[in-house]
Formats: sequence, structure tokens, C-alpha cells
Amino acid sequence: MKLEVKANLKPVYIEASTLDDAWHQAVFELFKHGYKYKIDHGSYEGSYRLEFDWATIRIKFPGVEPTIPVFQEGSTLPPPTTMEYVRDYFERYIMSARKEIGEQYTYGERLVAAPIDGLESPIDQINTAIKRYKEFGFNSNQVILQVAQPKDITLEDPSCLRHIDTRVRYGALHLFPYFRSWDLWGGFPANLGAIQLLKSYMAAELDVEDGEIIASSKGLHLYKHVEEIAKMRFNIQ
Repeated sequence: MKLEVKANLKPVYIEASTLDDAWHQAVFELFKHGYKYKIDHGSYEGSYRLEFDWATIRIKFPGVEPTIPVFQEGSTLPPPTTMEYVRDYFERYIMSARKEIGEQYTYGERLVAAPIDGLESPIDQINTAIKRYKEFGFNSNQVILQVAQPKDITLEDPSCLRHIDTRVRYGALHLFPYFRSWDLWGGFPANLGAIQLLKSYMAAELDVEDGEIIASSKGLHLYKHVEEIAKMRFNIQ
């Protein structure tokens, strides 16, 4: 049987040393391989996104400085995030169940206070994951931190981070986050910076090395309103 394919997706694989390196490579590669389209529904509806069809980004040493994008001295462009913001994001949106008025959910709420059918008390997924590794050993494929819920499809802004899978291998803890939609300019560095802090915390609790991050997304993108800033950063015409 002959298969006729009208168009082929263009998956991109990036191998980086640090989080700073990963961000710079991803932005540069997006201008070579990105698909530009008008947003029919969702954030900035009616505007445009430049987006990878699929991106897998391996960061070998995410705990090594710099863990946020660094711009050269004298640059007039502001970096997309700061370590102060990343630490606050980690404490506020990863390790805390606190939810402000108007927030439908937070990642932290679902990670450390996840409601479970049939149980009176919510589950702290992070510390339960640590406990399971300690109790049953590291050779398991069962320990995954779930963020998404089936009801998310009905929300105006469904969870972007869907899960963070985990693996302890070769004496180190590695994390595998997946994002359905992912803002490359501001979201990527803050999200991965906070996920790295999470990995460091869990690795210390497990008494293993702090390993890699391999992140993936079918929606890693730049919005139109930051395209020109990104082009200036990379001297792209």
C-alpha cells in the first residue's frame, strides 16, 4: 500500500550543556525550523506564534551555572528572567499549594496537594515519589508526577505542564517534563529553572546525584510581540 503524505512534521532535537545553552540554542533553532500561524484560540488569540512542530531538549548539566539565560555585558535587552524570580516561582508554583483568587489551579496545588478519589486527604506527589523510591528501590517506571487532569480540556487555560516523569539511573535522578504549550521566551527559562531546583531537592532527599533534564513539547513557541526582541538578541534579519 502506498502512503501519500501531504506534509511531514519537522521534529527538532537539541543537545545542550546548561540551561542557558539550551535556551539560546532553542531560540536560534526556532527561527530556522519554526512554523508560523495565526492563533485561532488560546493565549493572544488573533495574533501569531512561531512554533516547533515538536522539540526534545536534552540538558546534560542543568544544575551547572548559569541556570538562566545570560546576555553579554552591555546588552540593552533585558534577560527573560532572573534567579530571584526562578526561586520565587519554585517556592510559589512548585512547592506550595497556595492559590490566589482568580487562579483556576497552580502546578504546586496539583503537585503537593492533589485530590485523590476515595481519599480524605490530598496527596503530596513530590514527597510520595521520594518515599516510593526509598521503599521500593530505583528500578521502577511507575514514579511520575502528574499535573494535568481530564477536566483541563474544559478550562479556558488548560495546564501547560502536563507531567514530570522521573528516573533514577546511573546513580542520578533525571527528570522528563512535557509541556503541551510552552512560551520559549519567558516560560522556558523560569519553568526549567524551577524544575531544576525541584530535581536538586529530590536528589538530595534520595542521596543520589543531580542528573539530566530531557524536556519535550509539541508547542514550544515565540509570540509575535517578542519576535523582534529575539531577532535583535540573535542578530537575525
